[in-house]
Amino acid sequence: MAELSFRYAKREDAGLVLQFITELATYEHIENEVTTNEKTLEEWMFDRQCAQVLFALEDGREAGFAIFFYNFSSFLGRAGLYLEDLFVRPEFRGRGYGKALLRQLARIAAEKGCGRMEWCCLDWNQPSIDFYRSLGAKPMDSWTLYRLEGDTLEKLAK
Repeated sequence: MAELSFRYAKREDAGLVLQFITELATYEHIENEVTTNEKTLEEWMFDRQCAQVLFALEDGREAGFAIFFYNFSSFLGRAGLYLEDLFVRPEFRGRGYGKALLRQLARIAAEKGCGRMEWCCLDWNQPSIDFYRSLGAKPMDSWTLYRLEGDTLEKLAK
């Protein structure tokens, strides 16, 4: 039987993190949106420490990953854990590794005293929606995600 373990990404994993990001983007049919590179990931994840990566390993091989960071809830008065990306490679699916990653993130959130754990999911991704609901996660139907990026962000900043 395969052994599942976890490890945090290190600086030298930036290329592997980029591989996982690209694989996830391909799965989500948005690979053209990936504009980052290893150097940028190194700067923002390891120098600036804005996000962390947790790998799920099967017998020492990276099977899946999660990118997460901490946000803050003014209403709760404490941090929350925000899951940016979760992905399990196709050849490792159906073994419970996605659930194991979420469970490990929940443990991390609980250990840090976080008041909640949140993430977004694409509306068309019914298998993931069903999976998240099976864990007891609830969609935030009364909230809409807004985004400023690129030229729009620059314009507002001026």
